[in-house]
Amino acid sequence: MRVDHVSYAAEHDGLQATAARLAKVIGVDAVDGGIHPRFGTRNVILPLAHDRYVEVVEVLDHPASDKAPFGQAVRARSEAGGGWLGWVVAVDDLAPFEQRIGREAVVGNRHRPDGVELRWRQLGVKGLMSDPQLPFFIKWDDPALHPSTAANTQVTIDGLQIAGDPARVRDWLDMKADETSSVIDFTFVAPHGTPGLLSVTFDTPEGKVTV
Repeated sequence: MRVDHVSYAAEHDGLQATAARLAKVIGVDAVDGGIHPRFGTRNVILPLAHDRYVEVVEVLDHPASDKAPFGQAVRARSEAGGGWLGWVVAVDDLAPFEQRIGREAVVGNRHRPDGVELRWRQLGVKGLMSDPQLPFFIKWDDPALHPSTAANTQVTIDGLQIAGDPARVRDWLDMKADETSSVIDFTFVAPHGTPGLLSVTFDTPEGKVTV
């Protein structure tokens, strides 16, 4: 299990403007992602080093976004002004988490602009919606197509600041949060406040940048 990516919901001026703004602040190039037909969303990718990335995502005016938990989560975050939606961990086997959570993973897919299809399964978005400090889980069908493969950068995720209780996250993951990465620093604040991913710190050639 390892931190795979962080998701940022589009702000009031939409996906492209939000992604361009973040890309400039972090110092990376934005890459067009594609539409998630099963979720009613679409994204732009900010590839990072260490096989990680930032996903900037917006909801579409599509029936799927009303039914799919991920579409619902993105819509709610964007309507609240946009910002960090959550963090995501990649696993090799979703079965133990399906058994523990009591739900089956759902299939996700999107076609990149070059026509290549990415496919994955994800689980735990409902947990994120009810308790936004919690990550959700993803398993890529073909790791060779991971969105970070387009990265031509030294920028990495240096730290996650999360409003919440590390014990709650440990119970959800069945391990401590900091065991999901040897390089990312996890800081938990406001355990009795409104939970969620508050900020992400990036290590760039020009120094650390916190968004």
